[in-house]
Amino acid sequence: MSLPTQPVSHLSAIELESIPRSPSTIHQPVNTNNQSDIPLTTLNSNSQASPSSKVAKARTVIVITCVAVVTGVNSFLNGVLVVATPAIARDLELSVGIVLWPVTIQALTCGCTLLLTGSIADVVGSRHTYLVGNFLQTLTSLACGLSKSGVQLIVFRAFAGIAASLCLTSAVSIINDAFVPGRGRNLAFASMGGGQPVGFGLGLTLGGALTSSIGWVWGFYLSAILNGIVFALSMWQLPEGVGKVESVTWKRLGEEIDWIGALMISAALAMLSYILAIVSTDSSEIHDPGNIVLLTVALVLLVAFVGWMHRQEKRGKPALIPNSLWKDKVFTSICLNVFLVWGSFNAVEQFGNFVLQNIQELSAVQAGVRLSPAIVTGILANILVGLLVHRIRADWIVILSLVLSWSSPLLLALIKPRATYWSFLFPAFLLNPIGADGLFTVSNLLITSRFPMKTQGLAGGVFQTTSQIGKSVGLAVTTLVANDITAGSSSRDKEASPALMQGYRAAFWFLVAINSASLCMSVWGLRRIGTVGKKQD
Repeated sequence: MSLPTQPVSHLSAIELESIPRSPSTIHQPVNTNNQSDIPLTTLNSNSQASPSSKVAKARTVIVITCVAVVTGVNSFLNGVLVVATPAIARDLELSVGIVLWPVTIQALTCGCTLLLTGSIADVVGSRHTYLVGNFLQTLTSLACGLSKSGVQLIVFRAFAGIAASLCLTSAVSIINDAFVPGRGRNLAFASMGGGQPVGFGLGLTLGGALTSSIGWVWGFYLSAILNGIVFALSMWQLPEGVGKVESVTWKRLGEEIDWIGALMISAALAMLSYILAIVSTDSSEIHDPGNIVLLTVALVLLVAFVGWMHRQEKRGKPALIPNSLWKDKVFTSICLNVFLVWGSFNAVEQFGNFVLQNIQELSAVQAGVRLSPAIVTGILANILVGLLVHRIRADWIVILSLVLSWSSPLLLALIKPRATYWSFLFPAFLLNPIGADGLFTVSNLLITSRFPMKTQGLAGGVFQTTSQIGKSVGLAVTTLVANDITAGSSSRDKEASPALMQGYRAAFWFLVAINSASLCMSVWGLRRIGTVGKKQD
């Protein structure tokens, strides 16, 4: 079966987001001032300094490793699938219509369950939630590798998305509970942020090598092995006091989680995700009556969700995403920035890969090696931000990192099809991760310093949902731009390099505009926020 060489969407879930507060804090106004210098005990009456201090001194490496590896392995598989998709389609005889579902279904189920799993983590405890998610990731990775059909692979990848959402939402709470504000927490968040782009880059590099040698299934087997090791390490060494909550009862699960709101927003996101996935590959599909009905229902659910949040907040009951939250300019700016930057980051990686394989006709292994500079930059960016974030103003860090990453799509937009790797591609791939990594660490520290510990599991779900939205919409819309320009090309052969390159170039200019909008948003929303992540007295 021949696969289309024209770019197609690697669409995941489309998600909305916000950080809700628990019933006990729902009527408390959100403080828009910088709270990074306020002792943690003023934000969380349930936190205890001694366990945090003990963990920070004795088991810092264990906690950071567990969080970084689990989030990184999830991104590693995404990278493997990007370069292995043609081989998977051949081996499992996937039709063109579902060839990308092994890639997209995981992000779809992850994005649609992040807010719900965040709420559950706040009730049952982040340690238990993390361990369950880690165990499920191990099983689903192994199951994906053992899949004998496309249907089996897609189903197991769907369950893998739910497992990933359990890990991502609980990871933020674990870091906040294990580390007092200061250098240790800064480095932990930097490691968590770095795990994602670094894992993706390693997946791109190793994915090509594995696919060309022992087989793409070993990408899943390696993931299962790493997840299994981290699960055993976490069971043995992750302190019992991390993420511990009061006794869990069915009454608490029923009363402290906004189940109706979670179901409404999850259903709306699932429908919107499906519609965007269909439209991004063929824009005429928007006129299909069935798709129109789904889109209408999704929009009605979104409006109803806003009304439900108003009702819950007014009555002092659990609200998944209180509407008043958006009055905080800093938080709103962070969410919009993460949405834009992560969309651009992933789209640059993907379309840069298209240039390497479809235009310069390199193999998957060769393309993976040329994308590897992003790994080094991702590691260095996270280390530097983690070390400097409590010394340098956060808005300066974000703006500088965004300016550097803004240059990446610009270089690719100006590239000549047969240009040498070192002239355009190398600096573009080198600069691309800096904005996403710098913003990720700073944003996590800002968010967790502004909200109570009790709702930080859900806050983690919201923040991760934001990045998932960006990745989904960014890839889908960029693909739509590229496909439309290619379709309108004067070249007769729409799958030839000249027509494809016109689409890719338009996509890169679109990403330049996205990065410019993010830069403007940072200058407006994050100015004078000061330093974050300072150690508390």
